[in-house]
Amino acid sequence: MNKLLFLFVIVFICNFNAYSQKNINNYKYIIVPTSFDFLKGKDKFQLNSLTEFLFNKYGYTAIMQDETLPEDLNGNRCLALYANVHKLKGGLLKTKIQIDLLDCNEQLVHSSRIGETREKNYSKAYNLALRDAFVTYQGLSYTYQPIKSSVNSQNNQIDIKQPVSEKDDSKPVVVVAAIPQKKVESEVVMTSSPTTNTNEIIEVLYAQPIDNGFQIIDTTPKKVMILYYSGIPDTFIVKDRDAIVYKKGDLWILSENNGSTLKEEVVNLKF
Repeated sequence: MNKLLFLFVIVFICNFNAYSQKNINNYKYIIVPTSFDFLKGKDKFQLNSLTEFLFNKYGYTAIMQDETLPEDLNGNRCLALYANVHKLKGGLLKTKIQIDLLDCNEQLVHSSRIGETREKNYSKAYNLALRDAFVTYQGLSYTYQPIKSSVNSQNNQIDIKQPVSEKDDSKPVVVVAAIPQKKVESEVVMTSSPTTNTNEIIEVLYAQPIDNGFQIIDTTPKKVMILYYSGIPDTFIVKDRDAIVYKKGDLWILSENNGSTLKEEVVNLKF
């Protein structure tokens, strides 16, 4: 009896995940708001920027609400899902975060697992809990699949259900295969390889501690960028850019993704 119950649960979970994934695949974009209801202020703790960054990192096309929208999305807002990150109550000394995706009619399409952490610092706790919740969307293997129009669907159903006349038995049945969509691979551009010997002098940048991160300046001194803690050792989020700075061996790498191209370069960063 226990084995039968266990098998039923496994089948149910698999079917549920497949159904959810199918729904998500029908949407081309994910819109991320500039603020979440449980936090006061725009992009508080950089949680909104991190949400957009992680969706893009895991293969989705995420756009901030205040950015210029693509032409097709501007004409049809139902091409997108709308992300809502909310904090859950309960759990002694735990921060719990969940990510919901809603359609243009505010109907729930998918919810992530509950991300949680015991970290006491609010900024780090929200960051860690959000990343934990994103494990759900990391594992869905998202691929955009447009919904077929209802007219085509009806015609297809009629063609399938209509019986073949006895007079036409000699006529061959023509089966038209669907044309698979080509998957566009993101181009990776390495502007400076860590393993390549070069005589080029890389400008030295210095990190000055600030709240929740570092201000990076050159020798002028001129501010180059702002780095925020990501919750992962030797990894920082770059303010106002779809980029991170992380350590690889003894080198610091600036990795930036503009949606179609991943650009990475070595930075001579001194802390």
